[in-house]
Amino acid sequence: MASKYDTSYLCKATHTISAKAFKLGVFEMERCHKLLEKLLISAIIAAVISLNMTGCSKSGNVVVIYTSVDQIYSEKIFRAYERETGVKVKAVYDTEATKTVGLVNRLIAEKNKPQADVFWNGEIIQTIVLKKEGVLESVSPANANALPPGFKDEDGMWFGFGGRARVIIYNRQLISKEDCPKTIEDFAKSPYIKNSAIAYPIFGTTATHAAVHYAYWGEETASKFYGDMSNSGIMVLDGNSVVKDYVSSKKAFLGLTDTDDALLEMDKNKDLDIIFPDQGENGMGTLVIPNTVAKIKNGPNPEQALKFIEFIIS
Repeated sequence: MASKYDTSYLCKATHTISAKAFKLGVFEMERCHKLLEKLLISAIIAAVISLNMTGCSKSGNVVVIYTSVDQIYSEKIFRAYERETGVKVKAVYDTEATKTVGLVNRLIAEKNKPQADVFWNGEIIQTIVLKKEGVLESVSPANANALPPGFKDEDGMWFGFGGRARVIIYNRQLISKEDCPKTIEDFAKSPYIKNSAIAYPIFGTTATHAAVHYAYWGEETASKFYGDMSNSGIMVLDGNSVVKDYVSSKKAFLGLTDTDDALLEMDKNKDLDIIFPDQGENGMGTLVIPNTVAKIKNGPNPEQALKFIEFIIS
């Protein structure tokens, strides 16, 4: 999809996508406001608690990592790092429904008294937000030069690695591949739209996907796309993993999700399959979203932060 990792391109929509989506009513307004209010309250509580935690995580043998990556995946990496280095990882995870945004709010709230050393994000947009908020610190990992172009911030504030594709997951017991939409635009026009599912587009990779649509298509086309979905009766769920669960349990015929969630469920349910959208000759291509990792400015364990970053991008 355009320049997959052109961050200036993605930045264009970073601060506008939530407002656009609210106007279009893609989500239930009342619910989202309550959700965001809870996030803000949680961030304030976390900041207050942090005031009583001075120095508690400062140690030469500890690194504090906030991550939006599902615990089922990230915990394995943390345990491997501990075995290899002897350094204890203190991890703070996000919830599925408020993926990434909850931790970002907390990091911003803790800006003047940071408790984390590293932020490992399952997407890129919110990492860019943290850079703009002055939460991140420039570093120069020894192995950063090996990263492909576009996988590192020009100021050394974040580094990209890995990647997840945005795919259409469907249940072959309910719908054939031939009947599934083959492009993201066709997804909103599908005759099966009321039997389709998507995660709230203000959190996690679904928010990133929406931001890219506004930047790539322009406001008019993107607004129509989300407006059509808003009026279609599509199921809007609390995260990508819930989308794949709905498809797997036959509550939905198909849905938009990420490859990690889709492939995990496909191992359990052989009736599931995925489509990489927009693969035609003139298609915009499937969006692939990298993980990003960044050092928190003035975090308690700066040396360990750099070592973990070098480990995770290697």
